[in-house]
Amino acid sequence: MAWTTTRDPGAYEAAAGEFLRGRPAEHTVLLSVVSALRELGRDRYGDDAPSFGWWRRGGGAVGAAFVWTPPRTVLLSPMPEGAAAELARALAQDPGGIPGVNGARAAAEAFAAAWQERRGGTVRLAKRHRRYRLGELTPPDPAPPGAARPATPADRDLLLAWSTAFAAETGGPPPRDARAVDDRIAGGRCMLWEAGGRPVAMAGVTPTLCGTARVAPVYTPPELRGRGFAGAATAAVSGAARDAGAHEVLLFADLANPTSNALYQRLGYRPAEEHVVLEFGTRGLADAP
Repeated sequence: MAWTTTRDPGAYEAAAGEFLRGRPAEHTVLLSVVSALRELGRDRYGDDAPSFGWWRRGGGAVGAAFVWTPPRTVLLSPMPEGAAAELARALAQDPGGIPGVNGARAAAEAFAAAWQERRGGTVRLAKRHRRYRLGELTPPDPAPPGAARPATPADRDLLLAWSTAFAAETGGPPPRDARAVDDRIAGGRCMLWEAGGRPVAMAGVTPTLCGTARVAPVYTPPELRGRGFAGAATAAVSGAARDAGAHEVLLFADLANPTSNALYQRLGYRPAEEHVVLEFGTRGLADAP
């Protein structure tokens, strides 16, 4: 049992693609990241080349995978804790560092513990996310004023500004350029809720891969919150994804935000799995994950 790592996305898809496609809901983030690298360019997430890897069980079948798109954290598939620790030890041999790890809690914590054992430093619990899957879609009733419409190229600047604001609020890196926004508009994968003659909220969705789509991002400007616009936009884009052929519609919600978690459950989303983001540092005492 060993990890194979590469910077060749073609080799990664050839080796790990069947494994990822076999459980698309669990692998939704890895699948969409690889798709974005393929469709929008290998510099989609950063100037440094992405890294990929897969782990084979004793019988030779792939049983785990990862993707790392610097400067973001390493993304893990679900995997045995031993495989996660083995991966951390393998990556720790590189003189460079990684900023952290993102995955299902047990695997992420096993990775972090092995990384800290080899490299020292701190481990900080940065975020707790819950993956939800859509059951019966239940749009807000009564709906807020206004109506949903697909975003158009005329909305490009607004969507880019809102995507930048969303990243700032959630602690993520800002968009490098407008590629992702343009792709979402061209694919009809962004819905705006419009009220009073202007957009007041947006909700996007990833391309449908292996019958699975994931809602992201969802954003309402601070001054317009609390009026139901985000819920209405989320319901609209969720329904559009299903109408376009998605058998599973997913989303992740930050568990530090009880308002959004309650909202998504009212819309028909059901809890599926908890994920954590653990960030690595070089000084001080580690926070217990």
